[in-house]
Amino acid sequence: MDCLVGARKAERKGRRSNPAPFLFAYQAGVGYNQRMSTNIYTDSKAWPFQEARRVLERVEQKGKTGTVIFETGYGPSGLPHIGTFGEVFRTTMVMQAFQKISDQPTKLICFSDDMDGLRKVPTNLPNQEMLAEYIGKPLTSVPDPFGTHASFAHHNNAKLCEFLDQFGFEYDFYSATEMYQTGQLNAGLLAVLKHHEEICNIVKPTLGEERRQSYSPFLPVDAESGHVLLAPVLETNPDAGTLVYEREDGKKIETSVTDGHCKLQWKADWAMRWYALDVDYEMAGKDLIDSFTIGNKINRAIGGTPPVQMVYEHFVDENGAKISKSKGNGMTIEEWLQYGPPESLSLFMYHRPERAKKLFLAVVPKTADEYLDHVAKYPDQAQDVQIENPAWHIHNGQVPAPVPVTYNMLLNLLSAAAQDVSSDLLWGFIQRYQPEVTPATHPLLKGMVDNAMAYYRDHVLPSKQYRTPTEQEREALQAAQAMLADLTGTETAEEIQTAFYTLGKEHYGKENLREWFKMLYETLFGTAQGPRLGSFVQIYGVDETRSLIDQALARQAA
Repeated sequence: MDCLVGARKAERKGRRSNPAPFLFAYQAGVGYNQRMSTNIYTDSKAWPFQEARRVLERVEQKGKTGTVIFETGYGPSGLPHIGTFGEVFRTTMVMQAFQKISDQPTKLICFSDDMDGLRKVPTNLPNQEMLAEYIGKPLTSVPDPFGTHASFAHHNNAKLCEFLDQFGFEYDFYSATEMYQTGQLNAGLLAVLKHHEEICNIVKPTLGEERRQSYSPFLPVDAESGHVLLAPVLETNPDAGTLVYEREDGKKIETSVTDGHCKLQWKADWAMRWYALDVDYEMAGKDLIDSFTIGNKINRAIGGTPPVQMVYEHFVDENGAKISKSKGNGMTIEEWLQYGPPESLSLFMYHRPERAKKLFLAVVPKTADEYLDHVAKYPDQAQDVQIENPAWHIHNGQVPAPVPVTYNMLLNLLSAAAQDVSSDLLWGFIQRYQPEVTPATHPLLKGMVDNAMAYYRDHVLPSKQYRTPTEQEREALQAAQAMLADLTGTETAEEIQTAFYTLGKEHYGKENLREWFKMLYETLFGTAQGPRLGSFVQIYGVDETRSLIDQALARQAA
């Protein structure tokens, strides 16, 4: 395999001297007694700590003293996606929280179910006819349609590892094919064989009549064809570690269940994996609740203790409809990272995993600024409040310095600029406000400038529409022009904001301040929403803001 068991971790340590800065600053060398008071962690209401305490309770009840195992699963029939990131990131946050309440070593396993048979040819792949010839064969035996790796599974496994490495995750990659063929799952397979009838009785009530008649948790790998067979199992021989199955041609074959001669159907496979790898924690989407229930029963039947499990909700689109690849009503991770910093995606995954999340374009700027707000609040918070702050979990306690400009402020600076926008233009505004802030000192802001420019170019600029002010609005704008002209240059952003509030009350009344600011945004920026004007004026400049008002006053009604 391209991604050998454990090998990816060692390889990454050699090449990632500068991992993704926002993720997981591990503190492996920090002893338990050197960390903050245990009570701060054990009393935390943050969901990763709640999950971590459940894991610790399981570990203590079992009397387990070795490595605590956190697992995520991946089906390599497709490429990794935004849900893959969410599952690995959330599991990592729980593992990080566990590291703060226990000294026991931990490991995150990313398990690829790459021994599954190819059921159908995905329509978005090249070489369709070639792939169709391999229907039924394990994904690691299907040629790579892209011609770059040893098999289709090798290709997608490599993409998964690249994907996870991009975000700085620490994990051990496990290939199902390798685990089966090298005997590392043999003990679990023999336990399933020993309890074959009991497992069948667990699963059969959940199946249709036809499948119920022939169900077995084992899928023999036919020695002649190489196919993973959904074949009737006629006999089981636990003492010999074999079973007898019947092929479609009627031939009865006895085969070992170990060393890759059989694989398990997925619910039994999941349960067996928990047993064989002694998994302590795993999460899954709500569509797998029934699979969790059945897997737990199977795991107990073979003598295991099911891991602590968390169920998370899936994403929905702007209208609340379930996201579907065929409908194209969601966002890819590439789209998110084009328009928003990685930290904003992390925050999106952190918040309320048990609730469905609306995933659409407008979420990106909003989430980016929420992240910046959490970072800004962090330095002034008490320690027990800090570990409730999502930024603590995103950065494993190593929270970066606050960023002086918000994402939406960048968008508004771009909207206000009456010329071709560029990163130099934005940095000019930023450094007028805070001269010491540079791309080198604030790499997060450097990336966010690029994100904001892409978002503005693709999704703000095409919809900008400046409104011509009415006569009443012209009077209010002229008053704003006069107010700005009277500024001495020593005013704070808050004082300028207060001056705008005062004008709004005079011209619109206290109860209509929202309409006052909406008018300013529509006439000055061409958008229905805009910045906090006190901060905007400080960054953009008083004279430049007055010029915006001049442009609005110069517009004539059609």
